Amino acid sequence: MYYLQVYRGKIISSEKWGSSAINKLLVNGRLQLTSLGLEGDEQAETRFHGGPDRALCHYPMEHYLFWKRQFPELTELFSPPLFGENLSTEGMTEENVYIGDIFQWGEALIQVTQPRAPCYKLNHLTGINNFSAIMQDSGYCGWLYRVISSGFVSVSEPIRLLSRNSDISVKEAISIAFHSPFDEEEYQRLMRAAGLSASWNLKMQQRILYGKIEDFSRRLFGK
Repeated sequence: MYYLQVYRGKIISSEKWGSSAINKLLVNGRLQLTSLGLEGDEQAETRFHGGPDRALCHYPMEHYLFWKRQFPELTELFSPPLFGENLSTEGMTEENVYIGDIFQWGEALIQVTQPRAPCYKLNHLTGINNFSAIMQDSGYCGWLYRVISSGFVSVSEPIRLLSRNSDISVKEAISIAFHSPFDEEEYQRLMRAAGLSASWNLKMQQRILYGKIEDFSRRLFGK
């Protein structure tokens, strides 16, 4: 079981990156969790954020120590929920969380669907012009969930693993998608992972179809 901190946010507008709900606030008490996420939480660009396969974002709390060491001049900046996560824990990382894992949280059941794919808004947020690429290269990306059974949840209720449904950790999925050369067998293997999001299934299928890895520059740098 893992105890967690919970965050949610409203859409705000910024001259730097337009509309975003990445600036989230710590919440306590009982919350309704639906198939689209936490009650009161919003997503600005629904093409890339939110939706049933990306209802919750989880980022390991211990990774912030890594970022503080990487950028000591920004120590005060690196603390949850800088990266717009809904959940933050100690003890759960990309190494020990797997695609398709089903967790119980309060009355709800949630399932890991994909790693988070860092985007250019993190560059503006940190003031580091290639931070999204650094995060992608580090593998410290976090992951996303779908809600397979809605219900009330709270910060006082731990998250508990119920079932493991694939042999691909989030760390390995990140490696396959972001770090490794073109490998059709690995893409097929990733697509067979129970619970993988529709968007990642499509992305791997497109790689096989076109015989190449897509260009990351638009997502990472906004151009």
